[in-house]
Amino acid sequence: MNADGFREMTLDELRAKEIELAEQLFALRVQKVTGQLEKPSKVKQAKKDMARVLTIMREMSAEAGRP
Repeated sequence: MNADGFREMTLDELRAKEIELAEQLFALRVQKVTGQLEKPSKVKQAKKDMARVLTIMREMSAEAGRP
């Protein structure tokens, strides 16, 4: 998903997406270690999506005046 899609989400939805991505990233890393990962690019994409979500959450917190 691109950053615009994440920006349309609420903070609660972003938190849920963060948890989902963390679980997905863990599963992909396990698959990589066991040799079952078919598309290594999925790990890279999950990392980028996680970074986007965290960045947007940080921006929303800054806009709301929270550190």
